[in-house]
Amino acid sequence: MQEEKRDTFFTELLKFAIIALVIVVPVRLFVAQPFIVSGESMVPTFQNDQYLIVDELSYHFEQPRRGDVIVFRYPKDPSQFFIKRIIGLPGETVHITDTGVTVTHTDGTSTVTVNEQYVVNHGNGGNQTYVVPAGNYFVMGDNRPESSDSRIWGFLPQGDIVGHVFLRLLPPQSIGIFPGSASEPQ
Repeated sequence: MQEEKRDTFFTELLKFAIIALVIVVPVRLFVAQPFIVSGESMVPTFQNDQYLIVDELSYHFEQPRRGDVIVFRYPKDPSQFFIKRIIGLPGETVHITDTGVTVTHTDGTSTVTVNEQYVVNHGNGGNQTYVVPAGNYFVMGDNRPESSDSRIWGFLPQGDIVGHVFLRLLPPQSIGIFPGSASEPQ
């Protein structure tokens, strides 16, 4: 009788492990991915060593939007992952001054001022203008003086975007859904 219970326990454990793998592996590969913040480029929005979950699925159904906080493969070294905020969309012109950022839409008729309430450490790097090519995005960190972003290494190809930040899990006191999201004029 004891031998039969042990076989049943191991059989049930094996079934549970197989079911868990069938559920977890596709979710991990195609839906969500963990990400640990490394560096100071997104302070104060995100701190070093915070644990995030990145939504990899949404951008297959909708386009990234200005203000989205995204995780992407660094275009100059795809083995590295960066976290930044989308500022300029494909075809737009991004105007950076010491006092702020404005974006001219692709039709050239309207310009919006990016509401950067999330930026505490200003320092945009002087007056610059960037025309975002089709299929690319202009991204910047929230901690402007400490951020290596599109101002330095260029535009972000859409294919390098992993997804947008969906959930902050750690530290526990800062748990939240869509942390750092900003309602920016489109």
